[in-house]
Amino acid sequence: MVVDARDPGAGVTEQDVADRLGGQLIRLMRAIGRTKSHTAKYGPDGLERSAYSVLFCLVHDGPQRTGKLADTLHTETSTISRQTRSLVAHGLVERRADPVDGRACVLAPTAKGVRVFEENRRNRNRWLAGVMAEWPADERARFTDLLELLVSGIEEFTAEKSTATADSN
Repeated sequence: MVVDARDPGAGVTEQDVADRLGGQLIRLMRAIGRTKSHTAKYGPDGLERSAYSVLFCLVHDGPQRTGKLADTLHTETSTISRQTRSLVAHGLVERRADPVDGRACVLAPTAKGVRVFEENRRNRNRWLAGVMAEWPADERARFTDLLELLVSGIEEFTAEKSTATADSN
């Protein structure tokens, strides 16, 4: 049975809507996965595509230690170290003395790293604009607002669950 969750009189429950949303999120992840598989593993500059998430964090959030990057990206420190070596070798990231603890280092984007980040951002934005080109402007804006609300809700819910789990241990 197909139920239209947009029809308030259809007797749709919160679980029905959550199920429909879950299915659409799976479709989204698969579609993005297919898009990624059609592109090379490496970007045009020879950088492993997965390293761009590290560069994004450094440009967006500022210089930080490897451990913080690993926490932010939910990955192992060894993975971040490998990606960082590649970013440093390409001149996109540099190591600096940690201003709080001079014995440690933080990673920071270089001017070239910021340029590469911005170029990739423009490419992503062109792709997304093409995907939504036929959408009315108000629907594009509404979708973006709702997606931002969903992501914020997921982040907050996950943080609350993590805190509750830590408190119960």
